[in-house]
Amino acid sequence: MYGSGGGSTVVKKGRETGGRLVRLMFVAPDPGKVRLRVSSRAVLGVGLAVAAAELAGLSMTASITGGLAALLALFTVGDPTVRRQVLTTALLPAAGFPVLALATALHGAPLLRDASWLLVVFAGVYARRWGPRGHALGIFAFMMFFVTQFLHALPAQLPELYGAVTLALLVAGAVRFVAWCIERRVPPPAAPAPLPGRGLARPTTRQAFQATAACAVALAAGQVISHDRWYWAVGTAWWIFVNTASRGETLVRGFRRVVGTVTGIAAGLLVAIPLAGAPAPTAALVAVCVFGIFYTAPLSYSWMMFFVTVMAGLLYGLLGVLHPGLLLLRFEETAVGALGAAVGVALLPVTTHAATNAWIERAVTCVHECTTVAARRLAGDPDADPAPLAAELELLLGRARITLAPLTHPLSPLRARKARARHVLALLDDCAREIRGLSAVAADPDASHDARLAAASWRVEVEPRHVAGALVGRVQPPSGRVEGQVTGPVAAAGHGADEGRPAAPSPAPVLRPGAGRPPSPSAPPGPSWSRPPANVGPDYGAVDPGRSAEGETPWAARAIRYGPSSAPSPRRAAAGSSPPTSTRGRAP
Repeated sequence: MYGSGGGSTVVKKGRETGGRLVRLMFVAPDPGKVRLRVSSRAVLGVGLAVAAAELAGLSMTASITGGLAALLALFTVGDPTVRRQVLTTALLPAAGFPVLALATALHGAPLLRDASWLLVVFAGVYARRWGPRGHALGIFAFMMFFVTQFLHALPAQLPELYGAVTLALLVAGAVRFVAWCIERRVPPPAAPAPLPGRGLARPTTRQAFQATAACAVALAAGQVISHDRWYWAVGTAWWIFVNTASRGETLVRGFRRVVGTVTGIAAGLLVAIPLAGAPAPTAALVAVCVFGIFYTAPLSYSWMMFFVTVMAGLLYGLLGVLHPGLLLLRFEETAVGALGAAVGVALLPVTTHAATNAWIERAVTCVHECTTVAARRLAGDPDADPAPLAAELELLLGRARITLAPLTHPLSPLRARKARARHVLALLDDCAREIRGLSAVAADPDASHDARLAAASWRVEVEPRHVAGALVGRVQPPSGRVEGQVTGPVAAAGHGADEGRPAAPSPAPVLRPGAGRPPSPSAPPGPSWSRPPANVGPDYGAVDPGRSAEGETPWAARAIRYGPSSAPSPRRAAAGSSPPTSTRGRAP
């Protein structure tokens, strides 16, 4: 009975996950049709690059290499401005050509070839410390080594490979920056600054060692399975470490890659093998796959890998080597690569707990800074603008959601941690919603002298200090309060607070004593906002004399411990209402 129930539960979860993935692809919102336009441009750019190589009389090997170079130039270059994107695209040959020469020259020396590729892996991941440009150059260098193994390129083919890559980058650049420059009208989304650190404390340095170890394991195991197609295992291990920052993210990404590969192999058996490399229908389906890769990449890694696997099968058909056994070998090498990633992530691991703590703390600090600036704006400072900080908060919350994704995955067996992680996400979403409203109100000149809203802004500004303390398991109380342990989803969304961990430093108040109400005409000039008087409550009225505003339990700590329903919003506080008194969900 138990086994039957457990099996039905797994099947039900699998169906729910599959249905969610299908809905994610076909009904996901696409504001401004940006994904649609970027995907269509990618098809045009890659198609024209391959066509140019064919018209130039280059070989099939060179044409495929050129098509891959165009795809990478359109896919990986993600600098925040068009000018920087042009420069990064122009630098791609500087990273790719030496690797092409090295890979073709070492084609007949397996040991040197393998060692050189592992050095390229380390350098490619290490380069991510320099932001989007280093990220793009590292991927391009790795893929140039990969494509020489995929196509079995020889030193004699090096000149036409150089020509194909140069031609492809010129064509792709003309399409992206001249004919169809979407980024001039819709700038790409900015990325938050990476987590700081020096030496092995820097996440990119740790990941460079992890990826190199993972690729070494995948390389050795892949060659045991096949002496001809072992490079698929290395490619799998490499790509699993792209755009991940913690152990949980890496493992979830490996699982999604295996799912996408399995479904892509099934589609390849139904589509690629019957075509048998027929040029016209194969080219049309490759264009569909390129569109699918770009359209689904921001939404689902599994869907993207589905289209990558189908496209690989179609390319093998063009080369005349496709058969069912090859697709089965593709799955085996992918599984080995995912296993290598699982082994590599155990080396110098960045735990999910550490990553989530770091990003959530940055988000909470941003809430503090945003409300501080909003309070200055309400005090009459025309130079204070909370809008940029509100936009930064959205980026930080997006990154926090990514780090929490392993805990909220539908197949995660850790139900308690999943519930806590979802609670944290709900609290973060509440923060973002209230900050957006506060920023909009602060921009309204009619609100600049509303004392109740100013008092609410102070309360929202000061409480993130308690949340920052809760992130490491202990609240930093105001003077005169008894320090107490705070437990809850923020403190325990990862593994829980460790004993003896030092408390996070609390942001110092930026507003000066002497205010809590709008300055009177007779008040001396200069900013005077710091905190309401001790007997001022959220409605800017008197409270119980025996219970000052500072002596109340911070709303943020209550929200962490008892749920978001216990926390007053700035909007409710500004309206003069007191926090809800519901105790639903409160621990006994």
